[in-house]
Amino acid sequence: MEKHLRKAALLPPGEPVFAGTRRKIVPHEFVLEALASAAPWTRPMFGCLAVYVKDQIVLILRDKRDGTQDNGVWLATTTDHHESLRREFPNMRSIRVLGKKVTGWQVLPADAPDFEESALRACDLVVAGDPRIGKVPGSRRAAKPAKPTLPGRKDSKRNAMPEAKRTAKGRARL
Repeated sequence: MEKHLRKAALLPPGEPVFAGTRRKIVPHEFVLEALASAAPWTRPMFGCLAVYVKDQIVLILRDKRDGTQDNGVWLATTTDHHESLRREFPNMRSIRVLGKKVTGWQVLPADAPDFEESALRACDLVVAGDPRIGKVPGSRRAAKPAKPTLPGRKDSKRNAMPEAKRTAKGRARL
């Protein structure tokens, strides 16, 4: 009986045998460097990178190829703070991708002439603990636990009824 041998793929010299997956590029990485003293942590969100400090989401970093109008640094704020923040960030505006005219989230657009300066100023405000930037995220809804059924029974409603309240045909009496 003939045995078929697979040909092993040859790697070029110096190439690692187990090349890991490439790390995703962090958009606007200078923002994380500016926040380093506040010990930020990140989490992917909406295809972007959410930045948290302590128990608050403070920024979202966005740099997408499609729909570039909202690329930049998103500020987690409320409509109450828009006017005062706009005085510090004249190019700040509501995020268009969310579909509303005015949103709590505001963007410092990447295509603005003062983008890096504004983003670094926003980082200074976050590090200083400015109450205008940052939101405590709502708790995630836990999935409803399935109602336990007795082994061997298919109908959980039926299992909830005591035997004395069932008719001879097995249907519940009203």
